[in-house]
Order: sequence, then C-alpha cells, then structure tokens
Amino acid sequence: MDQIITLEEVKKHRRKSSVWMVIHNDVYDVTSFLEEHPGGEDSLLEVAGKDGTQGFEDVGHSDDARELLKKYKIGSLPPQQKTSFIQDCSKLKWAVLALAGAIVLGFVIKKAMNK
Repeated sequence: MDQIITLEEVKKHRRKSSVWMVIHNDVYDVTSFLEEHPGGEDSLLEVAGKDGTQGFEDVGHSDDARELLKKYKIGSLPPQQKTSFIQDCSKLKWAVLALAGAIVLGFVIKKAMNK
C-alpha cells in the first residue's frame, strides 16, 4: 500500500537538499534526479514542494520519462487532497467557453442596438 503524504509535508521539501513534488496526486522525491534532469535542476526546483502536474503535462514528457518517474515515487496524497487534472482542465475549458459566449453576445447586442 502507498504511503500517504500530505501536501503540508510535501511543502517542507522545497530546498535543493530535499526536493519533493506532486504529479497526478502521487508524491515524488526527485532530489537525486536534479543533476540528471534534461531541463536542468531549476525546472524541478521551481515546483519543489508543490503540485507540478500542469508543468509536467505542458512539457509533454515522453513515455520513457513517465516510466522513469515511477522510480522516484514515495507515496500518494490522502483522498481529501487529491485533485483531478482532467477536472481542472474541464473547469478552465468551461470558463473560456463562457467568456467567448459573453463576447459573442456582446457583439450581437451592440449590432442590434446600432440598427
């Protein structure tokens, strides 16, 4: 069974001597990977002690990188602290759609008022 690690505990590990991060609700200790990371240690230190899911997905890591990540897994977040990356993206999608709808509606009303 996975070790349960809280976000509060993860936040304590954001120094070069101890770098933990969360990716897809799993906790990773990447301290020993700092010097090997192809993107440089700064990209890992940037998300040390935080949820790095968005950045990890934005970069588009390869299947090999995802496989390598498993080596550094030390636990998972407790159920009440887990988030859904897909759910977060879905919320953003709806916000963008609502904004686009409001802009279109604004143009339609403006056009109607000018007639």
